[in-house]
Parts: sequence; structure tokens; C-alpha cells
Amino acid sequence: LFYSEGGVDVGDVDAKASRLHVNIDEELTEEKIASAGLLTGVPEDRLPKLSSFFVALFQVYRKLNFTYMEINPIVVTVDGTIAPLDLAGKIDETAAFLCSSDWGHLDLPAPFGRKEYPEEAYIRELDSKTGASLKLTILNNTGRVWTMVAGGGASVVYADTISDLGYGHELANYGEYSGAPSTEHTFEYAKTIISLMTKERDERGKILLIGGGIANFTDVAATFTGLIKAIETFRDDIKANHVQIWVRRAGPNYQEGLRMMRSCADETRLPIHIYGPETHVTAIVPLALGLAKVDDFPEFDDPIHEKKITSRKRKSPDGEEPAKEELKPQSADHDANHKVENFSASTQCVVYGLQNQAVQGMLDFDFMCKREKPSVSAMIFPFSPNHYIKYYWGTEEVLIPCYQKMEEALKKHPNVSVMVNFASFRSVYTTVMEALQYSDQIKTIAIIAEGVPDS
Repeated sequence: LFYSEGGVDVGDVDAKASRLHVNIDEELTEEKIASAGLLTGVPEDRLPKLSSFFVALFQVYRKLNFTYMEINPIVVTVDGTIAPLDLAGKIDETAAFLCSSDWGHLDLPAPFGRKEYPEEAYIRELDSKTGASLKLTILNNTGRVWTMVAGGGASVVYADTISDLGYGHELANYGEYSGAPSTEHTFEYAKTIISLMTKERDERGKILLIGGGIANFTDVAATFTGLIKAIETFRDDIKANHVQIWVRRAGPNYQEGLRMMRSCADETRLPIHIYGPETHVTAIVPLALGLAKVDDFPEFDDPIHEKKITSRKRKSPDGEEPAKEELKPQSADHDANHKVENFSASTQCVVYGLQNQAVQGMLDFDFMCKREKPSVSAMIFPFSPNHYIKYYWGTEEVLIPCYQKMEEALKKHPNVSVMVNFASFRSVYTTVMEALQYSDQIKTIAIIAEGVPDS
């Protein structure tokens, strides 16, 4: 956007300014500026200088990963000097690994226009030292509802549910822990949240929601070990602040994790309510807020769950086993107008990156779903020669090939239509662009990396 009459009291710039749209794969040139009439209102003798400046400015904008820039006013002196008198800009923080040397030293401001809490800085430092993800933003340090949620998606769902139920003003924090954090990192994360929660007393008591969906490869018992250690450390503070703890978790080894949490509740005599995958992921929110009846939601070790399982196993009145429902996998509709590749019980994928734990989790899930063969057909890892990796398929062992080059992997496995990309944020762009070269075969790319620059 450009408007020749800058300064204060400009008015509605969107309505007055000239516009020039530059596509992401195009360059800005002086010819394009002239043909679009972008510099309408600028004297003829100053057009070449100003056009050249804008071309160079646009190159800097892209190279340094700006997401916004505004100059008002910009002055061209009689001798041709261009002087931006005031400039505001935003940069994409996630591009630091690309641009930090060009940016120089930057003091990035804390979110929400306030000074960063020491606890937020501590978690950010922890996050930088682990391959897992640890995030914490304090919204209201005197709020009554605190969350410790596993997974970025689940953290959004919990925050939305709390707000939808009319308790957004009581939501104290937003954050998540995911990516299989260690027991010690989970302890430090939980300790930080509990210490913040118990600083300010509220006579009405407080609520700690420990939630999450079904983890993919995070060992629930391992993370709960660190969480329980933090609860035991702050037992007296939790009691003094009348904190009620509500837990809902599922995923690998969740049964052991929930049993450990039950033992913690018995030993500490703290009010801890514990639920597993038989309970909806956000059901603990209205329960904790007193908006639902606790009697309607039996906890994970309530005998009623065992009765439900037993009743499913009972024979029909005539003494015969009930007929099993035949599995009808969804067939891939390649000719659909929406051009979306549907998944089926025979869909095959290739995994980019040496993520053995994640692949084993995928195979375990496949086996439990009674797939005929694993969904992972091959792996790609560019830093080692071709080799095989042993995994378990139920109680049997299977060998999955790992290739150094994507081209070879896809050529030898033409049945593959999905790529699960575990490349880091530094290399995910190049690997995705390479995969797109095989779009006649690869129809779905799942990107796991976080912190990828918009550019």
C-alpha cells in the first residue's frame, strides 16, 4: 500500500492508498511499480529514486522474514535522500535460526504487551534445551482455573471449553507439554505451575486441570512420575489453597499412570479425581466447575466400567456368541471432486526421520486395529546408508527398510501415498518441497515440526 500524503490524521488509508499485490513466488520490480500506478501523487523527478528504494526494501522485508512493516511518513529530500521518519515492523520469531545473524541482538517482547514472568522465562529456557515441547503463558496470575494439558491441540480445546462455559476470566494460564518430555522436565514444568497457582490464596479454592487426549508416543506413566513428584512436593500448599485436581489422560501406558495417580491421591489425601479414555476429553472441565454431576461420570477405576466390559462379553439369550461386526474400511475415492485422498485400512505411508519410538507406536496401533500389515511401508533417513530396522508386530518381529534417498524409497514402494515428516523446523521446508515433486504418488504430507517460519 502507498499513499502520497503521509503523516498524522491520514484517515482511512485502506480506502485512499494505491495497492500492488506481489505473489509469494514473484519479485518486485520498478516496472511493476510503474505499471500498477503505485506511486500516484509522487513528483516525476522523484519516482525513479523512490521506486528503487521500494524494490530494495521489499527484498529486505522478505530476507529478514518480516510479517508486517509500516513507514509513516517517508520523506524524499531535494537532493534525493530518502528518509523514513518513523517505522514499525513485526518479524517472524520462528525464523531466528535463519536470520539471527542478520537481525543482530533483539529483545523480543513478551506476549500480550507485558513484561515476561520469571516462570515463563524459565519454561522457555527449559523448552530450548529439550526435543520435547514445553510452553507456558500466564493470563491471570490470580485466576482460579489452572491447566496442565498435554498436546498443543488439546490445550486449545481445554482453553476454549473453559471460556465457552463462562469461566474465561478465571483462566489463569495457557500452555502445553508434549513430545515425550522426560520425567525431570515434567517435574520442573508441573512444579512451576503449582508454585504459581499456590502463591495467591482464594477462599473459594482453586482448580488444577491435568488433561490431554490420547498420546501418540508419550509414555503417560513416565510423565506422571514427574507430575506426582511435584504434587507431593507441594502437598501442604495444595491443601492450604483448597486446590481440587482433576485428571483425564490416555495413551501409551496410561493405565499405570492413572494407577500411580490414584496411589498419590490415597497417600497425600488430596482431592484428586482421575479419568481415562472412557471419559470425554473435556468432561472434567464442567465437573471441576460444578456444572455437571460427579455421579454421572465414574472414575477410571470405578467397578461400573468393569461391569460394562463384562456385559459386552455376555452371550446372547440363545447361548450363541453375538456376531462380530464386519470391518468395512473406507475405500479411497481418487476421482472425487474434492480431490482429497481418503484413508483406508490399506493406506501405506513412509516416515521421514529416524523416529523409532513413533513408528513402533504406529505399528502397535495398527496391530490393535487388526490391520493385515503395518501402515509404515518404509523410512527415510538421509544421514545413513540403506539399512533395515527391526520392529514388533504384535509378538512377531518385522524388518522395515530405511532409505537414504526419498526418490529410491518412493520408487521401491509405489503403494505409499502418505508421508509423515518428522524433519525439524530447519529442514522441513526442503523435505516437503522434495516430496511435492512426487505428487503423482504422495497425496498427503503430515508435518510434525513446530516453529516453521511463514515464509
